[in-house]
Amino acid sequence: MTTRRRTFPLVPSRRPQGTPFGERRSARRGRGADVAGTRPYVAGDPVATIDWFASARLSSARGGDEFVVRETYAEEAPRVLLVVDRRPSMSLYGDDLPWLSKPATVAAAADAIARAAVAARAELGHADAAGGRAHVLSPGAVSPRHVLERVRRAPFDAQDGSLARTLAALLNRRSELPQGSFVFILSDFLDPAPPGLWSRLRSALWDVVPVLIQDPTWEQSFPDVSGVVVPFAGADGGEPALVRLLPVEVAARRSANEARRDELLRRFGTHGFDPVVLGSSSQATVDAAFLRWAERRRLRRRRR
Repeated sequence: MTTRRRTFPLVPSRRPQGTPFGERRSARRGRGADVAGTRPYVAGDPVATIDWFASARLSSARGGDEFVVRETYAEEAPRVLLVVDRRPSMSLYGDDLPWLSKPATVAAAADAIARAAVAARAELGHADAAGGRAHVLSPGAVSPRHVLERVRRAPFDAQDGSLARTLAALLNRRSELPQGSFVFILSDFLDPAPPGLWSRLRSALWDVVPVLIQDPTWEQSFPDVSGVVVPFAGADGGEPALVRLLPVEVAARRSANEARRDELLRRFGTHGFDPVVLGSSSQATVDAAFLRWAERRRLRRRRR
């Protein structure tokens, strides 16, 4: 029996006002469910917008037929942006190795986020620095299918600092990313961003969601390979070097990697970001991680 795939809901960190999320209230007036006010009837107004009780009271007070119509706030779909780190370390590891394939994990996460955006009637966009420059597809500029195609095909050839530069460039495009937009950042975060950047992202009042993609064996921790000759190679494809580590060196690396991960999560929490941690490329496992993220947000909002 095939298990039906579940799509996680886009749960905003702040409780939305007015209509249910997915049909967010706009500042402008138009078709919607949230009442903005009333005005006198004008020929051509839909009969369904007439406020019959208000019209009856006004007609009684003025001694003639007077009609009043309700004006509502327009309903706008949320906006979702996928930001993908394209540094070479995100190209690890190959499908022929027993460790985490970050490209496959990025593709699985992007697919889960795209499904959530479609379910919420959200506009989906994408940003990365593949090819050496920031490349931004504004939400709604292309279909979700084109966004996923970009995620799968773009190379991992960006320089160190490229993720930070891409995020900084987004701060100059706030008209395309209004307050409350979801910004999912897919990265291993092994290239630290300037501390002030996270504060600036928070000040934009976006729903920033770091998606931490690290191999559980070599990056989130470190295995006991003391006394074993292990080939180590850089993500840039250089020749591997044979290394033999002492037990104390293995312990130091494990402690450093775990501390780095914990510090990342602590820093995200300090800025009010609720991260998703992925250590598997399995679509079912990735879907489950995002479902848990959404449930955490729901529970947190109920306590407020």
